[in-house]
Amino acid sequence: MRWLCFPHAGGGATMFHKWSGFLGDDVEILAVNLPGRGTRLRERPYRRMEQLVAGLVEAVRPRLDVSYAVFGHSLGSTIGFELVRALRREGAPLPVGLFVSSRVAPQTPHTARPIHHLPQAIFLSALEERYGIADRTLRDPEMAALLYPSLQADIEILETYMYTPEEPLPLPITSHGALGDPSVARPDLEAWREQTSGPFSIHMFPGDHFYLMRDPTPLLSHLRKAVVP
Repeated sequence: MRWLCFPHAGGGATMFHKWSGFLGDDVEILAVNLPGRGTRLRERPYRRMEQLVAGLVEAVRPRLDVSYAVFGHSLGSTIGFELVRALRREGAPLPVGLFVSSRVAPQTPHTARPIHHLPQAIFLSALEERYGIADRTLRDPEMAALLYPSLQADIEILETYMYTPEEPLPLPITSHGALGDPSVARPDLEAWREQTSGPFSIHMFPGDHFYLMRDPTPLLSHLRKAVVP
């Protein structure tokens, strides 16, 4: 089977490169690398969820010929959720499960002040204060200048995202979070329950917003048991 994996804001496919070995030889990891990072660094990043999802639908359609699951971390959770809803509208095969991580439920109103429009230094400082920092190279001025455009564009997607109610998804949703995450509390994760007419579960791990990057083993062990090919 396959896992479609979506990273956090500013993240790339590299965060999932070691997952295949943990999940088994019978599992294929399709790590999504959005424009503006990694091997697509020179491409213009998306700034609106609708455009991003439309592009993803076309990209993943040929890859839905086997059983698959969807995993997203932080912003990647919302991207994965909207992709699954778009696939349902088009009558495409649905995943065996949606696995979200460190992200409030999509119907939760925006309450934090927008930061995507701020100058680079102030933006990065505000982002670290809110979520912590996933990539410590952002503290290097040259690397920060290189990574800032895609990161800023992703936060713009996050802050301009408008949830539209639809029928709950007819598939299991599993919500994951960290006990020390200052930006996403357990009730925020519990709220994903409203988005499924099927089974729902929640799993909490030690760590902060980027718990799975510090030590992915506990999460991967759970994912392996949750979906057995």
